[in-house]
Amino acid sequence: MNQAIRIQPTRWATLLPLYAALAMSVSAADPDAPAPVKKKSHSITPEQLQFFEKKIRPVLVEKCYDCHSEESGKMKSDFVLDSRDGIRIGGERGPGIVPFKPDDSFVIRAIRQEGRLAMPPDSKGGILPDEVIADFEKWVSMGAPDPRDASKVASTEPLKPEKPVDWAKEREFWAFQKPQATPPPKVRDAKWPKSDIDRFILAKLEEKGLKPVADADKRALTRRVYYDLTGLPPTPEQLEAFIKDRSQNALENLVDHLLASRHFGEQWGRAWLDVARYGESTGLDRNLNFPYAWKYRDYVISSFNADKPYDRFIQEQIAGDLLSYKDQAERDQLLIATGFLAIGPKGLNETRPKYSKFQVVDDQIDTTTRGFLGLTVSCARCHDHKF
Repeated sequence: MNQAIRIQPTRWATLLPLYAALAMSVSAADPDAPAPVKKKSHSITPEQLQFFEKKIRPVLVEKCYDCHSEESGKMKSDFVLDSRDGIRIGGERGPGIVPFKPDDSFVIRAIRQEGRLAMPPDSKGGILPDEVIADFEKWVSMGAPDPRDASKVASTEPLKPEKPVDWAKEREFWAFQKPQATPPPKVRDAKWPKSDIDRFILAKLEEKGLKPVADADKRALTRRVYYDLTGLPPTPEQLEAFIKDRSQNALENLVDHLLASRHFGEQWGRAWLDVARYGESTGLDRNLNFPYAWKYRDYVISSFNADKPYDRFIQEQIAGDLLSYKDQAERDQLLIATGFLAIGPKGLNETRPKYSKFQVVDDQIDTTTRGFLGLTVSCARCHDHKF
């Protein structure tokens, strides 16, 4: 029997300041720990960076830095965890992390509380949840990718303050500039372009000494239009009907017909559902069903099919419960739209209610900024965000 879970969307007004860091600490060390591996390139992928910033750094900040960081002025057992080299080199009893080898890493054995090791201490909440330990094991198995400064290793020198952000300079970043109208370039083959976009494409082709390929025949064109607009192939009858249509507006009429099809919203709504991290269950540790997630899915599909203005589409998903409505049916649809804030992966084995709440808020902020602003502010969970 399938279990179900209902999660109400957290209000947008609460999304701004709610960041709580999480996590872990180590002080003792193992005299038999293996020697640190030779350092390799520290380049990390965007996925590894996100994993570290969301799963590892918050735990280190919350559970470790009070006793094992330069910032706190405490380096128990000569072990610092606020730098890449510090956590790898370890302290009095050997290396803390052996990349790719979680079972040989002292930090992993400590948070597993193997033998006499017991980190974090009771003052920091004691043993970590299983999913947090699993995150650290996965991180080490990936090679312990770590973007932090490598130079802070058991130094007693005070930390220098970070360089202040030059806001005027940061606002000049290309992604925040207003688009400028660019006149289409001149081309040698003036007959081929049917639009200004064609002129930009043709100009680059001519620059490289290339020519456009011949136009597709009607059979290929029909299939491309169907797949592009509906995600489905045409039936043999639909294919033949278009091939036999000799009218000047045959292609235009076909496109209009497919845009009016319900399949258009199903095809293109999927792209937005990916942005909204749509799923019909919680995923993660316990995979419970969202029994009414399909209502949000259908809201997205109907919005595409109704050609809803994009600004209204945004407003309804972020604050649909605050918008005015003319009747109960419209109110219901506005409430369903806020499913954007409620769906997504949820960890249900977490025993710390406040942490669980912050995880949900972090997910909402991350999804909202990625989807509507075109950038991520996940790093602001632990850092000042430069934008």
